Amino acid sequence: MTPKVNRREALGALGLVGAATAATPAPARASHVELGRYARRQGVHGRMTGAQAAAAALRCEQVRCVFGIPGAQNNELWDAFKAYGQPYFLVAHEASSSVMADAAARVTGEVGVFCVVPGPGLTNAMSGIGEALFDSIPIVGIVTDVNRAPGAPIGQVHGLPNEALLHPVTKAVIPVRHQAEIPGAIFEAFRLARAGEPGPAAVLIPFPFYMEAWDYDQAAPPPYPVPFDEGAYRRIVCHFQDRRRRVGIYAGLGCADASPSLTAVAEMLQAPVATSVSGKGCIPDGHPLAVGWGYGKQGTRAAEAAFKDVDLVLAIGVRYSEVSTANYAIPQHDTLIHVDVNPQNLGKNVPAHVCLCSDARVFLDRLMADAPAIRRAPCPRLWQKIQRLRQIDRCEARRVRVPECVDPMYFLSQLRCALGSEELIFVDVTASTHWAAESIEVQGPRRFFTPADNQSMGWAIPASIGAQLVRPERQVVCVTGDGCFLMAAMELSSAARAGLPVKVFVFDDGAYHYMQMLQEPVFRRTTATEVARIDYAAFARGVGLGYNQIACNADVLPGIQRTLGLAGPILTHVIVNYDGREIRWLSALRSRYIDSLNTGQKVRLAARIGVRTVTPRPDSD
Repeated sequence: MTPKVNRREALGALGLVGAATAATPAPARASHVELGRYARRQGVHGRMTGAQAAAAALRCEQVRCVFGIPGAQNNELWDAFKAYGQPYFLVAHEASSSVMADAAARVTGEVGVFCVVPGPGLTNAMSGIGEALFDSIPIVGIVTDVNRAPGAPIGQVHGLPNEALLHPVTKAVIPVRHQAEIPGAIFEAFRLARAGEPGPAAVLIPFPFYMEAWDYDQAAPPPYPVPFDEGAYRRIVCHFQDRRRRVGIYAGLGCADASPSLTAVAEMLQAPVATSVSGKGCIPDGHPLAVGWGYGKQGTRAAEAAFKDVDLVLAIGVRYSEVSTANYAIPQHDTLIHVDVNPQNLGKNVPAHVCLCSDARVFLDRLMADAPAIRRAPCPRLWQKIQRLRQIDRCEARRVRVPECVDPMYFLSQLRCALGSEELIFVDVTASTHWAAESIEVQGPRRFFTPADNQSMGWAIPASIGAQLVRPERQVVCVTGDGCFLMAAMELSSAARAGLPVKVFVFDDGAYHYMQMLQEPVFRRTTATEVARIDYAAFARGVGLGYNQIACNADVLPGIQRTLGLAGPILTHVIVNYDGREIRWLSALRSRYIDSLNTGQKVRLAARIGVRTVTPRPDSD
């Protein structure tokens, strides 16, 4: 996930700028720290401490909120946040700081920011940073470091190799070597986080620099240029000029800010549009050409059926990652055109016939400019077929298949019906994640969110809280599992403390059911999957949440309406049963897994299944 700009060149240029600034002090300015005087959108100017310069740079970037926990090494910085009017939010656990920054970026399209101390503050935040890296989300971490000066004492608290820890989970790490470099480093981190395929960048600031003063005169740099390969583009247009080709579009998160252009191109090419999970809403699900997520056996039935008639797939702003393809179980087509802003993604996992390195919106707008040469006539038969296929999917989702307790897919379909079109839905890593991708329809981008690629359990709880904070005008709901709840439940105390009206639904069946679904078919038993039983009502009362319970299908819609009608943050305990419904993604994964085994592995698997089926042992746990 390296940005287009060479990392060494970018950091080297930044070091030269900092060194030049250090060698030639700017004229002294007044020491007054009024924001309007020193922190302008175009840069940071004036004499101030390193902490004040960092806060001023964040104000220049118009950061909505910094998420984190102050510590002994960065109290100066947090005090500067307050002095400069930089909004901040105290999380209950540093693991939530990067997740909330990630969620803030997803729901706004801006760069999210978190701030942690070195050592455990950083290591706690690393799962969330990794999620942002794998899901292409622009976040910036302001990470404090210990004193790294020559002669610094050994054995400093939190003295882990913080720079080395950050490199594997970020696009770039910018270490600050002098207080003069602080605003420039922060500006560069924002520029790199946005550049090419978005992702996390980190600024590492040794804590002594926070108290050192400097005369700053640092302008914010322009964004990096967007690449475009004209020759590859012309080859793509040649493919589309053959109007006998039946085009299907596969759109990812890279199209989130190009939704109108994507829709217009789909209409121009009369192409059914499937999305990745992260790309849901890039074309409104109510559009006649929208077929849902995926286009193989792992996705919606409508997408699978529609793409069987396609011979040319146009993949835009999307990677063929393991999760989105159910372990690369993607059908082959005559021609694949792959367009993505990161050249490292092009043609990977699924071979492409033409690759174009480009921003999705730039590419789609260019196609619209060439509309006379490639436009197809309207095809009402295609629209009718898609509408019929999608209606079958909708009816299946809304039909109760699990009579005991609550049918999870039925619940998810009713939740979508109960919410307005602008509301935000966060879904955790549970057995229901893929049902949610099938049954929850959205009418625009940045409305449906799940940790798609790093798949950090418990992600959705802090993510929904962070989203609610930066989008207070929207209703935010979270669907999590009982196992995920155990990993992140205490963060709900932050929602209660701040009065954030996020609505959290916990699917409870007493187990890591996702793992049971994976283990049972191949081992004929389960291991380490039963979780602790929680008194959810007592928990809600203990941390200051409202409480509701839904225990049967008849109460699903009334129960959802009760939750949405209550003020403040609400915890709703949903007693579910997973038996009786197919998870298409899981079925595709199993089929792909078996196909990938060699003959010897298949024989051993079959022998184990046979023995344990004939002589079962009641030792599942």
